[in-house]
Amino acid sequence: MTDAADTLPPADRRSAFANAPMGIALATPAGLIVDANPALAAMLAYTSEELYGRSMLDLVHPDNRQAAIEAFAELLEERKRMRHETRLVRADGGVVPVQVTSSWVPETPEGDPPHVVAIVEDITDRKRLEAALVHRSLHDPLTGLPNRALFTDRLQHALERGRRERTPTSLLGVDLDSFKTINDVHGHPVGDAVLIAFAERLTSVLRASDTAARVGGDEFSIVCENSGRADAEALATRLRDRVNEPLQLAGGLTIPLSISIGIGTVEGGIDPERAFGGLVREADDAMYVDKAARRG
Repeated sequence: MTDAADTLPPADRRSAFANAPMGIALATPAGLIVDANPALAAMLAYTSEELYGRSMLDLVHPDNRQAAIEAFAELLEERKRMRHETRLVRADGGVVPVQVTSSWVPETPEGDPPHVVAIVEDITDRKRLEAALVHRSLHDPLTGLPNRALFTDRLQHALERGRRERTPTSLLGVDLDSFKTINDVHGHPVGDAVLIAFAERLTSVLRASDTAARVGGDEFSIVCENSGRADAEALATRLRDRVNEPLQLAGGLTIPLSISIGIGTVEGGIDPERAFGGLVREADDAMYVDKAARRG
């Protein structure tokens, strides 16, 4: 495959190489860099001279190195253009996500030896946008808590761990009492402020292994990995103590809060598919019993 740049006179090719906005490296079939343009050097916080003679693979983040080795080996075998994403380590220790488009260039009639051309594009902005979109798809936009989709994934993960390690999993179903009245009396902006404040109080009592999610309007769930009923009841007590403090909002408005909590627990070693629905129903049923008792 011939690149458009290959049809340019040598001086023009050199100018295109030096002034290209993306990083470009020329490397031997062994992966040693024989030339790097200024854009690549700036991207990696090296000079072009410092990059000379270095292995391209040595610049790859250790966690991505094996995949890069396999991609480079495939390039040498197939001898066609390849594209893959990886991460490079800068001279200052920073990490840059990149897309690398590599091409095999055979020996030329002029006697230039076979080599590899790698075009390196910094995709930091794209990765940041992708991460933001993923986060948005898995989190409640009002409270920032995981949404139902992520809750389902975390509960499934906890149950799978419980099966492997034979550890119990507990689930707390939590419902804000009289939330509809708060909305009706004070309006939805106050209701939203209450939900945000409640989410902050909820997360303040969690352990590192717990996951709290907003699964409905005023309904929340807490997944407790490797936790039996005693651990779940202790968490419920901490949460009640924290939430029962009256909420002070802007403008001097004070909102009394209370919650209903239901707990479900499944022992370890049970098939996750079989345990999932029963655990959710147990927590929901217990929460509605608690709500009814509190109303009484």
